Amino acid sequence: MRALCLCVLLFAPAARAADVPLFDGKTLNGWAFVVKPDKDGKLADPKETWTAKDGAIRCTGKPNGAMVTTKEYGDYELRVKWRFPAEGKGGNTGVLVHVQDDKYWPTSIECQLLTGRAGDLLLTNPPAAKLTVEKARQDPKLERRFLRIEPKEQLEKPLGEWNEMVITCKGASIELAVNGTKVNAGTECSFTKGKIALQSEGAEVWFKDVVLKPLK
Repeated sequence: MRALCLCVLLFAPAARAADVPLFDGKTLNGWAFVVKPDKDGKLADPKETWTAKDGAIRCTGKPNGAMVTTKEYGDYELRVKWRFPAEGKGGNTGVLVHVQDDKYWPTSIECQLLTGRAGDLLLTNPPAAKLTVEKARQDPKLERRFLRIEPKEQLEKPLGEWNEMVITCKGASIELAVNGTKVNAGTECSFTKGKIALQSEGAEVWFKDVVLKPLK
């Protein structure tokens, strides 16, 4: 019986790391806020930009800036759902990984959520931010942007519906999937850990189910 118990222990699957919700659905605890100062150098109250409402995070999009985790993370799978209002033309925002500083456009890797371009990768504040991506997908109009792998079918859902991005950061590699389709990847990132941020970039946007799964 003792030998049987030992075999069960040896061949039992390793315990899966527990998911870590970064948003509790009710408050913005665990996040800090950075806003772009106005022309007179004054800072707006971030509570006017970011609110927790109906189990989601509402961002007005103004002023520009970000809400940033107070903790750093590395080696994880991050799931984020987002949507723009049904009325309107969508807009621009992004998820920033490996955030290195407190600038309102922080040094980081941006996982783009711009309407029609979800899944592009941008280097924020290169050359400090570096990532090796397939050369053919480097945007000729903006060297720090790497275009997503275009899917055969419509990738993003209609305005007003929830989309999901999955960001996998493992070592110096980053991989993106949008609504279950792999759309981008890079290696040799200059960072392997950092804070995580959600952008305010001019348009109203909602986020929910911000969940991190450690990979080790």
